[in-house]
Amino acid sequence: MKAILLDMYGVIIKQTGDDFVPYVQRTFPNLSEAEICEHWYKADWGELSSLDVWRILGFTGDLEQVEKEYLDILELQEGFHEFAAAVGEKYKLAIISNDSSRWSRYIREKFDINQYFDVISISGDLKIAKPDERIFRLTLDKLGLEASDCLYVDDREGNLAAAAGLGMDTVMFNSRNSEYGGKTVLNFRELAGTLL
Repeated sequence: MKAILLDMYGVIIKQTGDDFVPYVQRTFPNLSEAEICEHWYKADWGELSSLDVWRILGFTGDLEQVEKEYLDILELQEGFHEFAAAVGEKYKLAIISNDSSRWSRYIREKFDINQYFDVISISGDLKIAKPDERIFRLTLDKLGLEASDCLYVDDREGNLAAAAGLGMDTVMFNSRNSEYGGKTVLNFRELAGTLL
């Protein structure tokens, strides 16, 4: 094992992303989940900016402030900094995240996590989202490694299956309390215990 590749939401960040729809619906209760997600996913795919998403959904005023108020409810998973500092001495580290460019940059800077990563692959920057295998292959190319050199950690089974299909070892970070037949961990302490 030479590298650990981590998902962002539900792994590095406590929230899984499932709170965005109810957050929007508090202001616009008549918007359906499908209507909200249609635009949100376009930001994840780099087709819209995150500020465009807020505007299209109906938010007005200072949209940067609206966005900041939402992003500031997100919390870093406990033990992440300690994990990254310790594991980063032995392995390369990478992020593969479905996220808008602006959101990802804000969160990574807010929690001061860029310093730990050799490669950061964000769907909004690359215009490729998981589980598309191209985002995994691009990350492997940037790391200069084979899939078999890597462990991929995510909270969603479909993304884990895509990584495993390329030959990566996988672990579910089980922040969703999902039924899963493979290896699982509940926190960064458990994950570090399997690696160090």
